[in-house]
Amino acid sequence: MGEESYTAKDIQVLEDLTAVRKRPSMYIGDTSTRGLHHLVNEVLDNSVDEAIIGFCTAIDVIIHPDNSVTVNDNGRGIPVDLHQEYNLPAVEIVLTKLHAGGKFDHKVYKVAGGLHGVGISVVNALSEWLEVEVRRNGHSYFQRYERGSPVSGLKEEEYTGDTNGSSGTKIRFKPDGEIFGVYEFDANLIATRLRELAFLNKGLSICLKDERTSEEKRFKYEGGIASFLEYLNRDKHVLHRPILFEDEKDNVKVEIGIQYNDSYVENVFSFVNNVKTIEGGKHLSGFKAALTRALNEYGRANNLLKKVSLDGEDVREGLTAVISLKLPEPQFEGQTKTKLGNSEVKGIVESIVREYLWDFLDENPADAVAILQKVAEAARAREAARHAREIVRKKDFITDSLPGKLADCSEKDPAKRELYIVEGDSAGGSAKQARDKNFQAILPIRGKILNVEKARLDKILKSTEIRTLVTALGAGIGEDFDLQKVRYHKVIIMSDADVDGAHIRTLLLTFFYRYLQGLVNMNHVYIALPPLYMVKKGQETRYAFSENEYVKILDTLQVKEGDTGVKIQRYKGLGEMNAEQLWETTMNPLTRCIKRVTLEDAAEADWLFSVLMGEEVEPRKNFIQAHAKEVMVLDV
Repeated sequence: MGEESYTAKDIQVLEDLTAVRKRPSMYIGDTSTRGLHHLVNEVLDNSVDEAIIGFCTAIDVIIHPDNSVTVNDNGRGIPVDLHQEYNLPAVEIVLTKLHAGGKFDHKVYKVAGGLHGVGISVVNALSEWLEVEVRRNGHSYFQRYERGSPVSGLKEEEYTGDTNGSSGTKIRFKPDGEIFGVYEFDANLIATRLRELAFLNKGLSICLKDERTSEEKRFKYEGGIASFLEYLNRDKHVLHRPILFEDEKDNVKVEIGIQYNDSYVENVFSFVNNVKTIEGGKHLSGFKAALTRALNEYGRANNLLKKVSLDGEDVREGLTAVISLKLPEPQFEGQTKTKLGNSEVKGIVESIVREYLWDFLDENPADAVAILQKVAEAARAREAARHAREIVRKKDFITDSLPGKLADCSEKDPAKRELYIVEGDSAGGSAKQARDKNFQAILPIRGKILNVEKARLDKILKSTEIRTLVTALGAGIGEDFDLQKVRYHKVIIMSDADVDGAHIRTLLLTFFYRYLQGLVNMNHVYIALPPLYMVKKGQETRYAFSENEYVKILDTLQVKEGDTGVKIQRYKGLGEMNAEQLWETTMNPLTRCIKRVTLEDAAEADWLFSVLMGEEVEPRKNFIQAHAKEVMVLDV
């Protein structure tokens, strides 16, 4: 299959481009940060699909100062010949018709990430303007669109650029402010996606240039998934060399990397056609089942499991794994359309993992012993944790253990309920007075909770504060965690704006990330931002949540040093506020300042928690030295 076999007749059209601007969320999820960055992903998908089938080796992504983005690849270029049915250039069909593309009959693209065919036309519809340049057959073709409609015909001229890019597609678009409001692209979010794509597509070179800051990053990994494992396990103590295998059965290509470290947490990333399947699916179920079965069978056959039977939780303690599938027709389902539903995939993945994993263990007995010792120890610890778990699971545990601690609310709908986790009894007392009892619950915690990065579940469940927190939330912990049972859809951490408060906040976030990750994934965790200052002049009271805001308030109210009749209060902790001030600044939904905790880059989050909260001292020291200059204000 060459360039000549990808032409206008390969472009199929399923329906007209309508209603995208009226209902953008139907096509891109939402019109906030996630939807905005989804536009970049849709354009990228087309370039990566060219790379998957061997026609593209390099992609350049540029964020321009006007907040437009360019994606330029050296693939074959979108066809420009006339489409017989519409009598329009194929590139114009692709950009103006919904469900138009070369991915529906699998003749041109056997596997594709952008499978719905809505991608690039939706980007065009939601852009103030979009410009496309196609390089094919020694010529360059250019067209400009505004809000989805062409404002010029397709202009053709002889291509005079460098030979490396003699074919390819370059798209530059500026998202429409009418749809996205005030928006700004986040270079880190885009870099995270580009890094993943480079790992998953061995040898593909991707460059990100941010013209707003002149920063440039290049991603290219000849090692593919092996490089991904190395990246995920940096600053961790690994137990063996990576286990890597790939195979293809019934048109499903499976590529997997496995490596254990000495931590207590699992870190499994799964992808289908380069799309991150954050809700898992059949491929993940197949992988988990095969891993448990293979380690049990091998351990018993080689006398490495004395009277121990491993379950899924045991074999995934300290596991880092990357699972990447390429298949012709993935069926995505779930809340965020990121769960793979193809039932045949489970058996395929299961048989491949069992076969290759057994071979690896057989050929590498020292690595096999290290892995089996690790998972057997986890199994023994699980038995110790079982008793503690049963206490947490008891239906009457809430009424037995919480009356003095949890001040619950009367609202019955979890979607409308909020839980404030407050540091200390004095702040807890103020919060109980300040809250709206209808929908706000208060849970004071004493001191610093256990650092879960350095403990197994059996020890974690012995901690009174953690058990109280788990029971108040009512949704279980770890493997048992069930998002449907969560009693509050807003869990708000409210701690002092000092070093101790920051430490408590980090300990809680580590616990949520490691053992209640569904809470973070579904955006249920928030951080309250209490004010640093109160400025009162005459009848007017203003609160400042940062030093910059404080300076602006002094300027606005024309306050000068030594002014009489002006009261300035610097808050060292929540306990210094009376109930009315606490309500007004930190708890009233109309006036408070709270920050949602999101998980855009799970790999980076895992590494950060490991470095800051784990056993290894050296990586933590290096991180603090590297980032100390970024701390502008530290209130000790």
